[in-house]
Amino acid sequence: MGQHGGTLHLKGGCHCGNVRFRFVCAEPIAGLPPRACGCAFCTKHGGRWTSDPGGALHLYASDSGAVNKYRFGHGTADFIVCGNCGAVTAAVSDIDAKLYAVVNVNCLDDPASFSEPSAAVDYEGEERAGRLDRRKERWIGEVTVDF
Repeated sequence: MGQHGGTLHLKGGCHCGNVRFRFVCAEPIAGLPPRACGCAFCTKHGGRWTSDPGGALHLYASDSGAVNKYRFGHGTADFIVCGNCGAVTAAVSDIDAKLYAVVNVNCLDDPASFSEPSAAVDYEGEERAGRLDRRKERWIGEVTVDF
């Protein structure tokens, strides 16, 4: 983790190191409170999600053949799951030909930097259009995926 020129640079990845990410934030950590989604998938995987709409995310892998994308519910996001160790590092949504994403705070190289408790969120009753609008507003708006 590092602070450079007003931006925060965070690194993270899965347990085995196959799936990695670099997350550049315009906001300080205090402005990026983690969210704990109450859906069954996020609960079972212990997901604590954060995002910065003014930030940038680069997802990459050593072995792209060992990266799985899992969709459920409305089918509007790919949850990035390492096929080797099973860690869920991020979720990516393609909206109007643009990628948006959130990262799992638990997959940061320094997850302790997000020490505040996660805010419980529940999106189960959200309609598809509202979900996509929320993501465009709140998720990371500059996303590159190299796998």
